[in-house]
Amino acid sequence: MTVLLWGMVLALLIPIAVVCRPCGVWDRMAAFSSIASKVALITMVVGVLRGDWMLGLVGAISLSAGNAGMLLLANLLREVEQ
Repeated sequence: MTVLLWGMVLALLIPIAVVCRPCGVWDRMAAFSSIASKVALITMVVGVLRGDWMLGLVGAISLSAGNAGMLLLANLLREVEQ
């Protein structure tokens, strides 16, 4: 399970590298959404490994509600640009 966790952390570095380079707003928002999803999944895996179901619940809530906020922000930016 530790190998899985390290693989997830390494996969988290890819969208962080995208955010660090100069790119458009949409690319950054997609990268931040990917970071949020991956962090929520890592939180859920750590919660299961530790046997702490409350931590897993926080990860599940952040996975379901966090991306909804990102989609609302994306729609708001699209309307402002038009």
